[in-house]
Amino acid sequence: MAASLWPNQATFIAVLCIFSSTRALASHVPLLIWSSDSLPPVAPPAAGHITSSSELSAFLSSALSSGTHTVLLFLQDKLSQDDFTRYGGVFGNKEDSAFKNIEAALQSHSVVFPALEWTGSSAVPALLAEKLGVSPALVAPETFPDLQMDSSVNNLFLINMPYCGQDKPCRETLKENDETVGQVLKTLEDKKVAYTALFTGVQPSRVIAELSLSGTPVGRSLLQTPAPPAVPPPIMYNVSGNPCIMLWAQNLNVSFTETEIWTDLAQQTPTLTGSFCNASNSVLVLTYTGGITLSFFMSQRFYPVSARAWFTLDRVLLQQNAVTVSFSSRLVSAPAEYSYHCQSVSSFRDALLTPINTTTTWKVNLIDFQIQGFSLNNGTNFSYASDCAGFFTPGIWMGLLTSLLMLWIFVYGLHMILQLNTMDRFDDPKGPCISVPQTE
Repeated sequence: MAASLWPNQATFIAVLCIFSSTRALASHVPLLIWSSDSLPPVAPPAAGHITSSSELSAFLSSALSSGTHTVLLFLQDKLSQDDFTRYGGVFGNKEDSAFKNIEAALQSHSVVFPALEWTGSSAVPALLAEKLGVSPALVAPETFPDLQMDSSVNNLFLINMPYCGQDKPCRETLKENDETVGQVLKTLEDKKVAYTALFTGVQPSRVIAELSLSGTPVGRSLLQTPAPPAVPPPIMYNVSGNPCIMLWAQNLNVSFTETEIWTDLAQQTPTLTGSFCNASNSVLVLTYTGGITLSFFMSQRFYPVSARAWFTLDRVLLQQNAVTVSFSSRLVSAPAEYSYHCQSVSSFRDALLTPINTTTTWKVNLIDFQIQGFSLNNGTNFSYASDCAGFFTPGIWMGLLTSLLMLWIFVYGLHMILQLNTMDRFDDPKGPCISVPQTE
């Protein structure tokens, strides 16, 4: 049975208006869920109720309990209830609504949580990954039509979308996001793929302050387990629907000044325009806001000595506006069927990246870096990682040498003890003295 909480667009946004006008906690975001098949029924929440993470977990367990599922998560940089009331079609012209496709998708088989407890940017992706047993794959909207999905296994696709910026009106940005949602849904309908879609925000776009009822603390507070740190999904480039290049890093730090003012590109969503791959070469081009582009050039060769193919990260290109600096990285290599992982890939400390122009002040520091440009045969997961840290680390060498020194001292001492001999005759001071006759 379909779980349609609000049967029409006007009622849906009107309910969001009621929730916006109530005094609620500041940290919450709306969550919209719809499906091409059906969803379990949910009772309409009371006004002012904030859905907890445990309530959402219970609903997802019921919705994704049986069979395989293809789940789409449309994750906007920011989203609040006020965005639907301001840019929707209730208080203005309905034809000018910025959420036409989303409102149409909610007409049947939908569930809306107007206020979901917000505990961090990775809460919803991590919860879906736990329920489906797969990691979320970051997919660019322009490459989604070419993506080939295996309906026999669970799939979780993450599509990031921007929020209002300074260079474009907010309504226009939200309309473009809504058109992206419509194009992705049309692609799935054309391929006749059953899906479940979710639309929410990384964080609230507006904060509603909650007035304190008392200036003094009331009762006791319980200790809470801290939320897990945000883990962004890997960046994936697809060709004809097949995964071709994957990259993940905890931090993609770049600096353009001598004072080392760092910019972490991992906190932004890049475009992959200009990337390509084939059997022998792969190029991953990450373009960010502010005219910053980070490119990774990889090649694959067969080496007769080792009787296997190896891939090498030949160079890393950092570009800002019209200025480009190239970093050589011949030491970054791994077997072609493996991925490469290193805790730190930098251009200034234990450098694996060497700038071709030695006078440049630009620096790159990649933390917990993993990349694979070939042989991505297992879908959305990295292959076995070849780590840059060798087995015999300095600590292991120190331990081995110390152990060998102690063993040598022990063996030498034991050898000296075994060489001791007992005297076969002793002088008796109480007996007669030994006399030796002298002859002339």
